[in-house]
Amino acid sequence: MTETASTGTRHSFQLKSASLSLTTLELYYFDSHDFEATLREKISQAPGFFKDIPLIISLEKYEGLDSELDFFKIIGTCRRHHIHVMGVRGGNDDQRRLARGASLPLLPASSHRERAAEAEPIRAEPEAETAPSPAPARVISQPVRSGQQVHAPEGDVVVLGPVQAGAEILAGGNIHVYGPLRGRALAGIHGNEDARIFCQSLEAELVSIAGHYKISEDLQDNGWKSAVHIQLKDDLLVVSPLDKA
Repeated sequence: MTETASTGTRHSFQLKSASLSLTTLELYYFDSHDFEATLREKISQAPGFFKDIPLIISLEKYEGLDSELDFFKIIGTCRRHHIHVMGVRGGNDDQRRLARGASLPLLPASSHRERAAEAEPIRAEPEAETAPSPAPARVISQPVRSGQQVHAPEGDVVVLGPVQAGAEILAGGNIHVYGPLRGRALAGIHGNEDARIFCQSLEAELVSIAGHYKISEDLQDNGWKSAVHIQLKDDLLVVSPLDKA
């Protein structure tokens, strides 16, 4: 029963707990020129991944001078590249004071899974709810060519052919590629950490699950040009042979 139905009072909003997957930028030192150059390099590797993403600045490994830490410049640089700084994690008292001065929320040093568990409300007598039907998979029967993007915001994407370099697959669920994966594959784009990526030949420019990503250089040491499945374990992307899926 809703609050409106039980009390007769109509409210303009309702608060609910939510678990979000956020990308973390671990800052080791801050120099405005180095920061923007590195950011440009990262974005060039995966332009679609970084557009309009929320970002957390982690100071847990920061070794630079506090006097060099300019959150206004960090925020401005990120905004120019369509990245939104949502808060700061870690840091000493002076660093956190600087973050507050830039109107950035201060986050605890715990993992996002722990924060989600702490935020989960206790329900003494939960009402039975009908589980929503899973979204149907989007099946692509043709090769996905360079410059093309396939987007399934809720369900899986199944590609019955190759995904060429420069192409991009985005799915709220899993991604299955029955051919070489040479472009970019982003699964669990709304935070589904149980999403997986399957392909017949791993040659990707980038793979991502729930905001955790690896680029081509990081993928070539394990399962390169082999049939693999990729999953998220303890905040790390794990690549395994497909016969062990």
